[in-house]
Amino acid sequence: MTQSSRDLSRRRLLLGGAALGAGTLLTACTSNEAEPNDAQIKTGGSEAAGGNAAPGTEVVIGFSAPAADHGWLGAIITNANAKAQAQAYPDVELKAVESGSDAATQRAALATLLGQKPNVIVLLPHDGKELNAFGLEAMAAGIPVVNLDRAFPSARAYRTQILGDNYGMGVAAADYVIAQMKAKGVAAPIIGEIAGMDELELTQTRSKGFTDTLAAAGFEVANRRAARFTVDSGQQEASQLLQALPRMDALWNHDDDQGVGVLAALSQAGRKEMIMVGGAGSKKAIESIQADDSPLKATVTYSPSMASSAISLARLIGQGRGLGDLVELQVPKEIVLASETVTKDNASAYLKLGF
Repeated sequence: MTQSSRDLSRRRLLLGGAALGAGTLLTACTSNEAEPNDAQIKTGGSEAAGGNAAPGTEVVIGFSAPAADHGWLGAIITNANAKAQAQAYPDVELKAVESGSDAATQRAALATLLGQKPNVIVLLPHDGKELNAFGLEAMAAGIPVVNLDRAFPSARAYRTQILGDNYGMGVAAADYVIAQMKAKGVAAPIIGEIAGMDELELTQTRSKGFTDTLAAAGFEVANRRAARFTVDSGQQEASQLLQALPRMDALWNHDDDQGVGVLAALSQAGRKEMIMVGGAGSKKAIESIQADDSPLKATVTYSPSMASSAISLARLIGQGRGLGDLVELQVPKEIVLASETVTKDNASAYLKLGF
């Protein structure tokens, strides 16, 4: 949907300016940019804002996330969840920095951003452990940090942390598999798993939620592969998984982007005996579930709308305000978003949230 109905003359989005050493300010849209999704932002006039949308002190918010080389990250940045939410407020100025594809490059860009002294910094770190030191530095300098998605190990490194429920993703995926196996009368199912990047704590946490929940039902993962959140890696790892498991009853793929490759591998091998569960909730995956034309029968959500929430909370922190619907005077320290299961029965409701 377009944002033409908004008074853009009153909203400032700083996406140009001086070079940033190892990173530069974003100055143009990438080739896969789409219009912002109104379902994933809260507009200034929304009653759900609880009174917090009323104009207040002007706030400069610095924003950094890894390069948008993945659909979910693209939704965070390129598809304008963070940008659109900033544009919804006349009192917010957003400084977004391009942070490259590794923690060192992002750290260099953040050092320059820190020198510009924004009121608050919203950060999706390439790796939470590696960027923890930056969070501590910014907080010590009196600049609150709203950390997003990839947890900092130190609670002193952030003012507020917004996370998806990675353990809950694994639980939700396993719950769906367990229910389907019981409905089919499969007592000892052969279950495969294609994870994301194994060096990330979020991947490990997702797998733990999956295996813990399966174990409670007497099930286990027969073979697990780790991909890289990309289509090519999904197809490669799925091909190897299929060779290792000549028969499979269920498969959980952590990420819907790499799931495109996983489904391609299944199709190429002529394998459709299993049910597949995806992860994150891409529009393409939800449409496939709705069409019911592949092994993909469900996906568990990990919404990029958390970026919109991070901007809204950063604004309130910068203005010294709390959440209008809460008694507390300050924004909470940590927020974990629930992972929901999308199936054919509810796909139409979730389609608008797909990235």
